[in-house]
Amino acid sequence: MTNRNFDEWLSKFKFSISGYDYYIDFKKVYRNVAKYKIELNILNSLIGSKNIEEEFETIINRYPETLKCIPLLLAVRQSEIYAQDDEGAFLYDFKKRNYSIEQYKVFMRKTGLFNLIEKHLVNNLIDYVLGVETGLDSNGRKNRGGHQMENLIEEFLKRSHVNEYYKEMYLSDIEKKWNIDLSALSNNGKARKRFDFVVKTDNMIYGIETNFYGGNSGGSKLNETARSYKITRS
Repeated sequence: MTNRNFDEWLSKFKFSISGYDYYIDFKKVYRNVAKYKIELNILNSLIGSKNIEEEFETIINRYPETLKCIPLLLAVRQSEIYAQDDEGAFLYDFKKRNYSIEQYKVFMRKTGLFNLIEKHLVNNLIDYVLGVETGLDSNGRKNRGGHQMENLIEEFLKRSHVNEYYKEMYLSDIEKKWNIDLSALSNNGKARKRFDFVVKTDNMIYGIETNFYGGNSGGSKLNETARSYKITRS
C-alpha cells in the first residue's frame, strides 16, 4: 500500500468555501419586503403619532390588510402569534382578525410596537423591515453552505468528465435502478438514506455525501454522518 502524505493533504484544506452570496440573499430580502410595501407605507402614517391607538384603529378598520405586516415587525414569519400574561393567553391571527381591535391594541402596546412607532424610534417601516428581513435571512446560511459544497462537488465531477452521475438519490432508487441490495446501509429498509451524489462507472457505483466543516466545527454532525454509514452485522 502506498504511504500517503497526510501533511500535504491537510495543507490543501480550505478554512471556508463561502462565496460572496453566502452571507445574505439580498434578492430574496428585497422580494419579501416588496410584498408588504403598500401596507407598510400605510402604517408609516403612525410614526410619531400623538394619538397612536385611535389612529391604529382607524387604519385597521379602513385597511384591514395592514394587519398582516405586524408579525414581521417582530421578526416573526407566522401569521399567528401566541402571547400570555396575568391577563390571559391569546393566539392572535394576523391574517384573519379573531379578536377585537381593542385586543390587538393590547398586543401592540405590550410587545412594544406602539412605543417603537409613536416615539419615532424608526423613521420608516420599510427600512425597518428591510433590516428585519436581512437578519432573518442570516438564518439561511446553513442551507446555503450545504448547497455551496454541493455546487463545488458538481463542478469537480464535470471537470473530471464523469459521464453518469445523479443528484439527491435515495437508496431505494439506487436499488431499483441497478438491481442491487443495499439493505445493510438502510437497516433492512427501516432508514431512508439519501446520497447527495451517486456516480456510476463501468464497474462501480459510488454514493457521495457532501459536507464542509470549517474552522473548529465538528461534533454531533460529524458523528451522525459517520454512524449513518456504519454497517451492522448480525
